[in-house]
Amino acid sequence: MAQKHRQEDPMEAAPIKERLEENVGSVVEGAEREVASSRRTWYESVKWGRVLITADAILLALFALLAWWVHIHPVLAIDVAITREFQENQSPWLSATMVAVSYIGNTLPLQVGLIVLAAVLFWIVRMYLEAVTVLVVSAVSALLNISIKLLVARPRPNAHLVDVIQHANGLSFPSGHVMSYVAFWGLLFSFGVILFRSNHWWRVVLLIVSTLFVVLVGPSRIYLGDHWASDVLGGYIFGGIGLCVALLIYFKLKERGVLVSKKRGRFLHKYLR
Repeated sequence: MAQKHRQEDPMEAAPIKERLEENVGSVVEGAEREVASSRRTWYESVKWGRVLITADAILLALFALLAWWVHIHPVLAIDVAITREFQENQSPWLSATMVAVSYIGNTLPLQVGLIVLAAVLFWIVRMYLEAVTVLVVSAVSALLNISIKLLVARPRPNAHLVDVIQHANGLSFPSGHVMSYVAFWGLLFSFGVILFRSNHWWRVVLLIVSTLFVVLVGPSRIYLGDHWASDVLGGYIFGGIGLCVALLIYFKLKERGVLVSKKRGRFLHKYLR
């Protein structure tokens, strides 16, 4: 006996779609409320500008001096000594940790994916300026790193002097990993400190993870033999300069209301229909 196949009724599918939209909308609105309730007052945020200007000037002078010095002296005795000291401990857990910390910077799709994901999450909770800032700062940092490397033209560590555990191509000063980590993770950490003052779990996780990546990426580049210590120092200094400038511009744009949401709604509904 032939069985009758029941076709799906479009009228029955409609309520399911509506419920899905309502659930997604409620999640987004809940995230928006949590973010909004955690934001610092703008007066508290602007006060950071003065600190950033002072730090920026000091960092720029230090970086210029360091770049000039390593351009004249590509191989420094202190760099060799520091790398050998770092590489004395070849324990498996330490090697695995150093490789893991650098892994994001070695995998371009993953690095770009994290940047885009962070921007999308900011956009979902209607922090439009923050989303754009994440994208722009990361892109500008990469371009500046390439430009400075070409200008300084310092070769990478030599296998005759230190162990090159993980070989990398290109020029050495400043460290691209360090600059990109400071640009991305440092910016996320700054947003966590400047914009939010609550102790929500997501803020704690954001601050801890961001701090670990920024702090550990430098030692990992030295340990793996990809960069000299002065390359890492240069990456931290110029990365800090870029972060300071980015935050100063961000403060100005925020103060003028650029890309600041005036109303809240269900952002994802139009994409589900």
